[in-house]
Amino acid sequence: MSWSPKPFELAWTGVRVATLMVEAQVVITYRIMGMAGIWAVSETEKRRMVTEKAPAFLESGFAATFAMMRAQSPVDVIDAALDPLTRKTRSNRKRLAKRGFQR
Repeated sequence: MSWSPKPFELAWTGVRVATLMVEAQVVITYRIMGMAGIWAVSETEKRRMVTEKAPAFLESGFAATFAMMRAQSPVDVIDAALDPLTRKTRSNRKRLAKRGFQR
């Protein structure tokens, strides 16, 4: 079975990876500013940032595995793995962005 990517397919996946990386850094920044007392975060944020990782990566791994089992293209496998991580990171970024500076 041979695979040849469609035009821009690999580039779009690269953009998705870069976007995930930037959003993750923004979430980390909000949380660090929260620990420093600069950004308003909830009392449960420290626990949340640890406990959310395992379920998100487990879901990502399952999605990639199922995509491979369906003999999808390598780009589709990567995209399947990115979906759960992107959803979690994006929701964290949006939620934390609404909090604002500590008063």
